[in-house]
Amino acid sequence: MNEDELIQAIAALQNGTPRVLIGIGDDAAVWQPSRSHRSVISSDALVEGVHFSRDWMTPEQIGWRAMAANLSDLAAMGARPRLGTVALGVPADWTPEAVLSAYAGMTGCAHTFGLAIVGGDLVRAPVLTIAITVVGEVRPSNLKTRDGARPGNVLAVTGALGASRAGLDVAQGRARLDDALARTALQAHRTPRPRVEEGRWFAARRAVHAMMDCSDGLSTDLARLARASGAGARLERVPVAAEARAAATAQGIDPDAYALAGGEDFELLVAVERRSFERLAQQFRARFGRTLERLGTVEADERIVMVNQGREDPVARTGWDHFSQQD
Repeated sequence: MNEDELIQAIAALQNGTPRVLIGIGDDAAVWQPSRSHRSVISSDALVEGVHFSRDWMTPEQIGWRAMAANLSDLAAMGARPRLGTVALGVPADWTPEAVLSAYAGMTGCAHTFGLAIVGGDLVRAPVLTIAITVVGEVRPSNLKTRDGARPGNVLAVTGALGASRAGLDVAQGRARLDDALARTALQAHRTPRPRVEEGRWFAARRAVHAMMDCSDGLSTDLARLARASGAGARLERVPVAAEARAAATAQGIDPDAYALAGGEDFELLVAVERRSFERLAQQFRARFGRTLERLGTVEADERIVMVNQGREDPVARTGWDHFSQQD
């Protein structure tokens, strides 16, 4: 089984719970405690040696990135962050100062985006392990999920892709970039900024039909959005971050392929009504000072293809999957 197949099998074991509107399978779960609002809940676990290494990240950076990953899931549903809990598994060689530094990173990220850490647990563990649960709120009319894309919708992301992967390659010595690009690449990897405000902005717009965060690489996450929507996608371009283009070139990798596979950018992937896209993109630029990057279109044919010199080439899933050999 790959990761998605395993998640589907776990979901099939659940019998359903009253007021749980969306369970396993989207960026976060949705619970409706009352008619007036919905709670959005998400959990992520990060394990040393799988998601990060202390060799190239400080405890504070590890904490920030762990919280950012969870907040990105709330952003993908259009939710306002509210509360969170943290379970921290601490290895024997960690000092109290390192633990507090990691919590400072989590708290700094949480407070930046309006979330309060209200509890959790501390345990001993063989390696550093961080498990975070976050709760957000969203109006029922504003909730966005990954299953609403329709043929003809325009696909777009909130920023260029691949900078976090470039930062990892710089940290591990696989790519040498000039000082300015190396600095921004490392920042993108170590202290990413989840698109919480952008997610809430999209949530208030009816022209946005579907949304998810791009955490496992565009090739993987686009396939997930398309499958959930019972549709396909036609990619016309891949917006490649300058850091990613430089890192890919330094390693002899095609920049488009590099950005398609790169994860942990935490940009938002959206499907937008075609006739509304240009106006929405203009409003996005005016509000956030960045380009809403057009990727292509949602198609009725369930294939995921990339336009390449007049050809339509299949797009392989090359992003992150915990339970396959992909990386």
